Amino acid sequence: MTIHRVVIVGGGAGGIELATRLGDRLGRRGKAHVTLVDANLTHLWKPLLHEVAAGTFDSHEDDVDYIAQSHQHHFDYRLGRMDGLDRERREVRLAPTLDEDGREIIPRRVVPYDTLALAVGSVSNDFGIPGVREHCVFLDDRAQADAFQRLIMRNYIRAQTQSAPLEKGQLNVVIVGAGATGVELAAELHHVAHQLVNYGFDRIVPERDVKLTIIEAADRILPALPERLSRAAAAELRRLGVEIHTGKRVTRVIADGVQTQDGMFFHARTKVWAAGIKAPDFLRELAGLETSRSNQLVVRQTLQTTRADDIFALGDCAQCPRPGQERPVPPTAQAAHQQAEMLVRSIERRIAGRSLPKYVYHDRGSLISLSHYTAFGNLMSGLTGNVMIEGRFARLTYRTLHRLHQRALHGAWPTLLLTLSDFLQHRTKPRLKLH
Repeated sequence: MTIHRVVIVGGGAGGIELATRLGDRLGRRGKAHVTLVDANLTHLWKPLLHEVAAGTFDSHEDDVDYIAQSHQHHFDYRLGRMDGLDRERREVRLAPTLDEDGREIIPRRVVPYDTLALAVGSVSNDFGIPGVREHCVFLDDRAQADAFQRLIMRNYIRAQTQSAPLEKGQLNVVIVGAGATGVELAAELHHVAHQLVNYGFDRIVPERDVKLTIIEAADRILPALPERLSRAAAAELRRLGVEIHTGKRVTRVIADGVQTQDGMFFHARTKVWAAGIKAPDFLRELAGLETSRSNQLVVRQTLQTTRADDIFALGDCAQCPRPGQERPVPPTAQAAHQQAEMLVRSIERRIAGRSLPKYVYHDRGSLISLSHYTAFGNLMSGLTGNVMIEGRFARLTYRTLHRLHQRALHGAWPTLLLTLSDFLQHRTKPRLKLH
């Protein structure tokens, strides 16, 4: 009897949770052969990237090693980047893996499947605006977040030690896009500027030398979230001294700053692009599968792609319908988590030849953390309705989301030990990553 081959491409929040659960339920019992494919060796929960970028969270303290995870949870891991698909042969094509010098480590190869789940996430969308790719920083993955943190440290070290006065915009940061990433990053960078003074960067006066600016094309920050949450976050950011400019569309980015359609120019050496996302470009022409304008794979409520019953998509790379609503399921971590949970049952039922369940998105609310200052959120449930929370309780709830992801990967007791370890290390380690 041939064992069913399940291949998951993409080890983000949804992909690694799906591989772990399937490995524990099917791989361990020999009911399926589960393989996870990812271009990186480690996983980091994407909602933490803004903290990694600011240096308030060390990415290496929380990463999950795919090789170890696969060994502990009964699935195979393949290092590689998908660049093609043969639907007739049921094969995923992987590009050659190269080292830093461009030398081939792993040759081009294929991974056969009976059921394929694509969870390749999303990347920043520059909308073709001139200068964005050349002059802006993106925070799509840990490598980019780590690079941004090193850039910030170099900028502060240079400003502290140079003999000449600071140049115009030398320590300024302009963030284009006021979604969760942009808003949370602004608060983290404000915290970093003041913490560095405590670590001896006394030549820098944050209120005078560091200007943080958010530019948003919509008429308010956090446009996808409830308006009262947006108002509360905007008030707190302004209290911190962060400039907020809404209703402004960026038309050009150069080395010295950002220009908007109304002729305003914002001076800054450092520009961060957080204005929108799209699915990776290679999905647009992938074996004839249907895609949206933002490259997302169009799926049915079963999360099967519209043109292939044996191919599923989940997370940011999937455009999933919401019955009775015009907009599809939002590209959020909670949606990816819910979809991964359902797909475990779906793939079990598919192997058994049974009908598949339909995915219905359950909005559990939204949470925004403004560094160590405060947090805001709205919790939604059938019992309490829509309840807004803020302050310490909101911050605790925000951190709980990360612990729930850890529990899905490691189980309850290991997560409890990780929480205790993090608490003890917090007492002895510096509050910022300083290298």
